[in-house]
Amino acid sequence: MLAGPTRPFLTRLILVFILTPGLPSASIAETQNSFTESARTSPVANAPVEIRTLTLHDAVQLALYFNPELAAFAKEIRALHGLTIQAGLLPNPILQFDMEDVSSRSNSPAARFESIRISQLFETGGKRSARKQAALLEHESAQLDYAARQLDLVARVANMFLEVLTGQERLQLSRSRQELAQKVTDAAIKRVKAGKAPPIEETRAQIALATANIEINQAQRNLASFRKQLALLWGNSEPQFERVQGNLEAFVAIPNFQSLELRLQQNPLAKRSLKNLQQREAIVTLEKARRIPDITISAGIRRFGHDIPNDTTALFGVSVPLPLFDRNQGNLIAAQQRLNKALDEQVAIDLQLKALLTQAYESLISADNEINQLREEILPGARETFRMAKRGYELGRFGFLELLDAQRTLFQNQTLYLQALSNYQRLINEIERLIAQSIENFNEPKG
Repeated sequence: MLAGPTRPFLTRLILVFILTPGLPSASIAETQNSFTESARTSPVANAPVEIRTLTLHDAVQLALYFNPELAAFAKEIRALHGLTIQAGLLPNPILQFDMEDVSSRSNSPAARFESIRISQLFETGGKRSARKQAALLEHESAQLDYAARQLDLVARVANMFLEVLTGQERLQLSRSRQELAQKVTDAAIKRVKAGKAPPIEETRAQIALATANIEINQAQRNLASFRKQLALLWGNSEPQFERVQGNLEAFVAIPNFQSLELRLQQNPLAKRSLKNLQQREAIVTLEKARRIPDITISAGIRRFGHDIPNDTTALFGVSVPLPLFDRNQGNLIAAQQRLNKALDEQVAIDLQLKALLTQAYESLISADNEINQLREEILPGARETFRMAKRGYELGRFGFLELLDAQRTLFQNQTLYLQALSNYQRLINEIERLIAQSIENFNEPKG
C-alpha cells in the first residue's frame, strides 16, 4: 500500500512549460497552438490518447495541449501581437487631386487649373513610440495572463490526479478492511459453532463485514467520479487510462517561510500586476504626448491652362490643429486614475498571495506533524492492539467487543493517515502554485 516511484505534486514541468525565461514574443503560447493545430489533422484530435498507467507528467501534458481554455487564451495573445505591430506603423500619406473651375465658360486659358499634392502627418511628442510601448506591454500582460492560466490548470490537474491516486489507495484500504472483517467474521462463526461465544457475536461480525462491503462500493464510485473529472480536464468525457501512478508517501524538506515568501514574485499574477502598472504608466505617457498637436505637411504642383507660359507652379502647406478646447485633458485624467488603480491592485495581489502562502504553509506544518505522529506512534500501536485483540479473542482471553473496538480504532487511524497524506500533497501543490517553483528542487536564498 502507498507505494510508487512518482510523487504527485507540481514538478519542474511548470518551469519548462510556463516560466522558462527568455521566451520570444508570443512563443509562450506557440507550443500549445502548434500542437493543437497539428492535432486537428490527426484521428485523435477529438479524443486525446491516454496511456493505461498515467503519470502526473502525462496528465499535465494532455491538459496543456488539449484544454480549450488555454487555446482561447493563446489566440488572444496572437491577436495582441498583431495590435503591437499595428501600433508601430507610420500613418499613411494622403494623395490629393483637385480640378477647379471645371464648368467655366471663360475663354481665358487660366480660367481652369489642376493641382496634385501629397500630405503626410508627422506625429510629435513621441506618440508612436509611446503607443507602441503601451501595446507591447499589453501583449506581455496577456502572456502573463496565459502563464497564470497555465499554472492554475497544472494545479487543477495535480489536485485531481491526487484525488484519483488517493481514491485508488482508499479502495485498496477498503479491500484490506474487508479481508480483516472477513477473518474476524470467520473467527466469530468458529467460536459460536464451538459453543464458546453467544450467537450475537456472529451477528455483530456480519454487520461489520457488511459495513466494509458498503465502504468498498463507495470507494469505487468516488474513484470513478475522480477519474472522469481528471479526463475532462483534457476534453475526454470518458477516461481511457486504467490507473494513475504515484506515491503519497513521498515527502520533501520544507523550506522556511521567509525563503518561500521571497519566491512569490515569481508567480504570474504578481508579474502580471507589475506589468499592468508599467502598461498604465506607458498609457499616461501616451496621453501626455497626445496633448501636443501633430503637424501635417503637404507638397505638390498646380498646372494652369495649356496655352500660357510657365503654366506649372509648386505648392507647399503646413497645418497644425489649435489646441483651444480639446487638450486631451479628459483622457489624461482617466489614465492617471487607472495608474493609481493599478498601484492598488498590485498591493492587493501581493497581500493576497502572502495570505494564501501563510495559510498553506501553516497547514502544511500541521499536516507534516500529524503524519509523523500517525506513522510513528498511533498506527503501530493500533496495529499491535488489533493483533493482540484478535489473537486473544481466538484464544478466548478477550471478548468480541474488545476485538471490534480494536478493529474500528485501526480502521479509523488508517483513514486518518490516508487523509493526512492527501492533504499534505495538496498543500505542497498549493505552495508550488504560489511560488511557481518545485519545492523538491528548492534552494534557500544565500545570505
